[in-house]
Amino acid sequence: MPHAPLTPAEYWDTYKPHKVQGPQPAPQADRFEWTQYPGHGPGAEALGHPRRALELGPAEGKEAVCLARQGVEVTGVDFSPVQVARARAWWKDTPGLSFVQVDVCAYLSSHSAEYDAIYSVWGAVWFTDPEELLPRVFDRLAPGGIFAFSQAEPTAGAYGPQPMRGKWLEGRERELTVLRWQYTPQAWADILKRHGFADIHAYVLKAPEPGNLGTLMARASRRPTR
Repeated sequence: MPHAPLTPAEYWDTYKPHKVQGPQPAPQADRFEWTQYPGHGPGAEALGHPRRALELGPAEGKEAVCLARQGVEVTGVDFSPVQVARARAWWKDTPGLSFVQVDVCAYLSSHSAEYDAIYSVWGAVWFTDPEELLPRVFDRLAPGGIFAFSQAEPTAGAYGPQPMRGKWLEGRERELTVLRWQYTPQAWADILKRHGFADIHAYVLKAPEPGNLGTLMARASRRPTR
């Protein structure tokens, strides 16, 4: 009898699995990292000075912890129960920090709270249709608030939704193709503008070593009310 395919949440449940027996130690969370290269590129200052922030797809929650330690009230939303349980266990003693297990679009649609900053670090923005996600982000962003995200530098000619399989799933009988949305910086800027965002800056931050994969960075805002 064939196995049912993995659900998207199950796919991410297996991301960075436990490699040791017993509780997994918490990772370092001493700097807000937008890229896969520690210490490379901007930090939390890219979000301005938010009082309340929302992270879309926080996984380990390191960036959320960095903000919370600076006095920001942070909510991390992730639909993987394993990721959320792990983040809660690691950072349960961090004031002003909470993690919610739910799909990001469902969360944005069902809550009326506004945030000074909404962000995603190689997270849900990369793996969610922007036509579904961006209107919801805009509605939850406070006037003058900042929306920012990072993801891998796009492969030339491979734009729009692209299929991806995680290496951590190799050899499993149950498979799932996950889509990630990637565009050129100019295309991202056009999409953000079409959904009402302003002060848009999108670019590729080159890797610190030539020949390595860069990081696509995007930052935009919702215009303040007059």
